[in-house]
Amino acid sequence: MLTVGNWRKTLEAICIPIAALLFALVLFGIFCFAAGANPFEVYSAIYQAAFGNWSSFQNSLLRAAPLMLTSLCTALPARLGLVIIGNEGALVIGGIAATIVGLSSLNQAPAVVTQVSMAIAGMIGGGLWIGAVGALRHYRAVNETISSLLMNYIAIALLNHLVGGPMRDPSSLNKPSSYAIPDLDRLGTIPLFPRVHYGLIYGIFACVIAYFLIQRTTFGFAARTAGGNVKAARIAGLPVGQLTLAICFLAGSCAGLAGMVEIAAVHGRANESLNANYGYSGILVAFVARNNPIAASIIAILFGGILASGSILQRRLDLPDATVFVLQGLVFLVVLYSESLYGRFKIFKEPEPKMPATSVIQGG
Repeated sequence: MLTVGNWRKTLEAICIPIAALLFALVLFGIFCFAAGANPFEVYSAIYQAAFGNWSSFQNSLLRAAPLMLTSLCTALPARLGLVIIGNEGALVIGGIAATIVGLSSLNQAPAVVTQVSMAIAGMIGGGLWIGAVGALRHYRAVNETISSLLMNYIAIALLNHLVGGPMRDPSSLNKPSSYAIPDLDRLGTIPLFPRVHYGLIYGIFACVIAYFLIQRTTFGFAARTAGGNVKAARIAGLPVGQLTLAICFLAGSCAGLAGMVEIAAVHGRANESLNANYGYSGILVAFVARNNPIAASIIAILFGGILASGSILQRRLDLPDATVFVLQGLVFLVVLYSESLYGRFKIFKEPEPKMPATSVIQGG
């Protein structure tokens, strides 16, 4: 919250990420120039593809929905001092769990019951996946960053095995896939946004809940305290182990819900398209938003627009479709470097209180 006392810190938290984004755009412009494209035409194409009209804006929102959810997989554990990058794996596991439930006998139930069951299954699947990372961290002191990264590969390998074997639809010849979820059980679109599914509502709702959980509850206060100084938290009697497991489970649940959304609203079945790098992009969204869930929901729309512009760059400027990933990588590096700039600028520091003249005389 912006107050008279902390307005400098708030201004610093706003100015440094914006400056980092602008610097990343300059570097990306140099890359485009070296690739033979006019940087200003590239930026214009990205803007037109992302926010130029109502249709392109809806495409940006469509891609922002999973980014909001996967960003929470990194943002929530960060408040406890944990660096989790297993977002992609949790998304894939959540998608697999949701597919299994969607293809089960529940397809005889009303659509709402099936959709809620798929969402719960996706959240439990993703939650247990990242919860295992938290358990390894707490009970065996395994580095959570490395273990969550490696578990991404396990989840993707598991997906490929299932859709190519036990869950494979024999009619999916060129692209191994599971059987399709009935159309009645799939997520529909929002009335005001005919091209955007209800996953966007899930994403916004999850970001708001996560913000109030961290900033307005005793649980969030305990997590932030433990994240600031874990030894002091243990001395104060805070259950650091339980906090670690709970935060990791909640974080994985959000990414698992993103997997359910992708299955129920976009693909309709599980296949390799579920591994679409939304998890990795969610890490970047969390870093740029400085792990603030509300800011993450806004940054996710911005990055959703960047992802939506990939095909436009290829068709209009003859640049590779993966050019947008170069931009994402540059943003990632610059934002990481900008973390070292906090506290270095005098303008953002609180002025030191002046000692009364009488105290100086007495001290001398």
